[in-house]
Amino acid sequence: MTTTQHHEHAAHTHAHGPGCGHTEVPHGDHLDYAHDGHLHREHGGHWDECEPTGHATHAAHEHRHGEGCGHARVAHGDHVDYLHDGHRHAAHDGHWDDH
Repeated sequence: MTTTQHHEHAAHTHAHGPGCGHTEVPHGDHLDYAHDGHLHREHGGHWDECEPTGHATHAAHEHRHGEGCGHARVAHGDHVDYLHDGHRHAAHDGHWDDH
C-alpha cells in the first residue's frame, strides 16, 4: 500500500490557488499544486510537500502516455507524470504507477 509523506516546505511564501499558474493535481481529499518538480498542499496554515511513498501499479492501464496523448504533463522530480482520471500516472519498470 502506498502512503503519503507530508513534510513542511519551509519558507514557502507563494500562495497556491486557482489562477496561481501552477497545475492543480487532485489527490484524495485535497488539491496539490505542482511547483518546482514537487507537489505542494496547504496544511495547518503552511505548505507541505505532498509526495507518495512506494509504488502502486495502475493495473490494466492500456493507454500510453507521452507527447500529444491529451493528458496534462506534470514535472515531478526527475520524471514527468501525466494527469489522468483524477490522479497521476508515472512510467515505472514497464508499467504505469498510480501516484
